[in-house]
Amino acid sequence: WAFGGMIFVLVYCTAGISGGHINPAVTFGLFLARKVSLARAILYMVAQSLGAICGVGLVKAFQNAYFTKYGGGANGLADGYSQGTGLAAEIIGTFVLVYTVFSATDPKRNARDSHVPVLAPLPIGFAVFIVHLATIPITGTGINPARSLGAAVIYNNDKAWDDHW
Repeated sequence: WAFGGMIFVLVYCTAGISGGHINPAVTFGLFLARKVSLARAILYMVAQSLGAICGVGLVKAFQNAYFTKYGGGANGLADGYSQGTGLAAEIIGTFVLVYTVFSATDPKRNARDSHVPVLAPLPIGFAVFIVHLATIPITGTGINPARSLGAAVIYNNDKAWDDHW
């Protein structure tokens, strides 16, 4: 529940500031749908990536023993899975997240049901939770490219970059 719950809180808290943009994959999807300008999408993705790098740096600074023990939170392909399987899991997981964001924030739905914008973070957080249940055993879940980048940059181990697509 931790992953989904935290996404629920973050999206809810940042919705009024940035529209809840905390994931470059979602921002890119919204750019492709012409809901975000190119300039804003680039700025959001840069900020998301820098924020993730800083966040992982703070985790390393305050919890270095756990950080090192758990590989810095970097994504990696589990034994027994091919790179194709890992890539497919990440593509499907990211699709589920982006599709849920589009569905939960659909303005047509808003016209019929006035409380949808307030509740939009709930299905988004639940989707993140479900995707994590499915993909943590395979890749460690990399549906947020910024989080994956932050962990790889700060951990800075050759293995951290092996399965970083």
